[in-house]
Amino acid sequence: MAAPLQDYYSYSMAVGDGSGTEYTTASDGRITGIRIWENSNAYIRGIQLRYDADWTTAVCTSNGNPMEMTLRNNESIVQVSGKYYSGYIYEIMFVTSRGRSLKVGQPYGSSFNFYPTNVGSELRFLSGRQNGNGITSIGAHWALY
Repeated sequence: MAAPLQDYYSYSMAVGDGSGTEYTTASDGRITGIRIWENSNAYIRGIQLRYDADWTTAVCTSNGNPMEMTLRNNESIVQVSGKYYSGYIYEIMFVTSRGRSLKVGQPYGSSFNFYPTNVGSELRFLSGRQNGNGITSIGAHWALY
């Protein structure tokens, strides 16, 4: 008998000061792309995920030129790490099941490292808070797809 799906769900507790408005990137489908906006040589200003063929609404801001990664067939995000300091997420890195990564921001502040606690799980969505200028906290939700 297979384990219930909730046995494969895990949550990486949010880091950052958590000021501002709550956000979530939750959507239907599998994550197939990532866009990240950085405030020049400073903190992360915005994040956007693509599920199947559809982009979510950008979290916080989509002003400027984003760094972007498109996932390949059967590729998933298995790690999210970075740094936070003084009210903002300063650096974020997404690592895929194929060993590829997208890293944006400045290596400044306290480190965080998120990954699923169950074998075979992948990033399903991000949540946290933003204050209109940037991302102030981030947490990761993992599950089987």
